[in-house]
Amino acid sequence: MGADLIRIVSDVHFADRGSRVGSLSQLLPLLDGTTSLVLNGDTLDTRPGPYPQRTAAARAEVLQFFRAAGTPVTFLTGNHDPDLSGEHALELAGGQLLVTHGDILFEDVVPWSRDAPAIRRKISAALTAVAPGGHAPLEGLLLAYRAVAADTPQLHQSETNLLRYAFRLAGDTVWPPQRSLNILRAWREAPGKAAALASAHRPKARFIAIGHTHRPGVWRTSSGVVVVNTGSFCRPFGPMAADVSPDRIRVRRVDFRNGAFHPGDEVASFPLT
Repeated sequence: MGADLIRIVSDVHFADRGSRVGSLSQLLPLLDGTTSLVLNGDTLDTRPGPYPQRTAAARAEVLQFFRAAGTPVTFLTGNHDPDLSGEHALELAGGQLLVTHGDILFEDVVPWSRDAPAIRRKISAALTAVAPGGHAPLEGLLLAYRAVAADTPQLHQSETNLLRYAFRLAGDTVWPPQRSLNILRAWREAPGKAAALASAHRPKARFIAIGHTHRPGVWRTSSGVVVVNTGSFCRPFGPMAADVSPDRIRVRRVDFRNGAFHPGDEVASFPLT
């Protein structure tokens, strides 16, 4: 793969009962052979919640762990960790690859959430403030979305009891059944929206890497932009990784074996010009 290898994953959701990452040390095999790791949003939940000390402890644990890991790590923010860093998007491979979490694809961030109507109103107001004419640059879009996310409290994510967590998860995301339909619609629409975002804001980008919807995959869109969703470390689908070397982007599965997460089989490969 060459001397340089940047690995991109997303949606670790550390300290959330829905995450399969019980210990950050389970992620160490994903650093092997890399020169840099990009965590593309929702590494944990830093938003206001009923257990601020627990949130602060998880944040400190994440930052300390990756500082000591021996590999440079870039934290891009997501809707769950809007203040984890000041970086919300990244361009790699000379601008051919745009990396951002993906929540800005949706006017209500999480169309399947019970908070969606309120979030949609807040997003609309925030965008009007940063772009009265209605044409915000990518940086303005991201800042508006992060400001709204930082003001949106944790829901089931803060629950510590497993049974209550399951009931609250269902109530927040999949009940009533219309919310399940909203999830399916978001999965269907995300690749096209991601390609349109890249074309509108970074015309040089031939690829865009996102997360957010937790549905991993690779889509070659009609616009020519390839969309990679690296999924999530939560069930049911699991994560993928996008590996960027000087001459190629490789998308591979992430396998859980021997109690840790390891780079798995390659599912797609694209040359870089």
